Amino acid sequence: MLHVVVRALIVYGFVLLSMRLMGKREIGNLSPFDLVVAITIAELGALPLQNPDVPLHHGIAPIIVLTLLHVGMAAACLKFQGIRRVIIGEPTVIIEDGKVISSNMQRLRYNLNDLVTQLRGQGFFDVADVEFAVLEPSGSLSVLPKSQKRPVTPKDLGLNTDYEGPAFPLIADGIVQYRYLKMLDLTVKDLADMLEAKGIDDVGQVFFASLSSGGELYVAMKNEISLDELSRNE
Repeated sequence: MLHVVVRALIVYGFVLLSMRLMGKREIGNLSPFDLVVAITIAELGALPLQNPDVPLHHGIAPIIVLTLLHVGMAAACLKFQGIRRVIIGEPTVIIEDGKVISSNMQRLRYNLNDLVTQLRGQGFFDVADVEFAVLEPSGSLSVLPKSQKRPVTPKDLGLNTDYEGPAFPLIADGIVQYRYLKMLDLTVKDLADMLEAKGIDDVGQVFFASLSSGGELYVAMKNEISLDELSRNE
């Protein structure tokens, strides 16, 4: 039993390491090449786990080879456009100037149901609202709505806005995030003072706290009751 557990941990570690070495794109934006490598690695990793008679290195060695192959091909794709075109593919225009390009859809075997479904996923329920739509190599659809259908922005209204950056988490599940305090040049006392201003004296009771770029502290307590729970209690 212990032998099986050790084999599982070793294979899991190698598969996880290989996926990490292949980069974040492997998880968030799968191209056909990425998908083939990921499926193959998963199958190879399962072999020594399903059959204890298969030597462990028979599963690990091919995973290492495929990982090195993927990293090498990714480097080649960065340097050579021709290789990138063959391995990853190119984006294809599906809607141009408000008109659906049926010839491109037929070439990709991409039907109208696929198009309408992905447009709805982007928040467009009428094809007539779309100016351009591009099918990416990963299969995702990038959409540019017509100018009359875009949300109004402060720039459209001629309004000047202040800089707004991301909010930084200072407390997560009652634990102070010292890394972000250091990034913001804040001390633990500064954080305690901000919490005290909101009537909070115990960091351990804070579920989440973040500081916006405007200096506003958002705090969610562990014992807070949601509005849904309040309505149910009533």
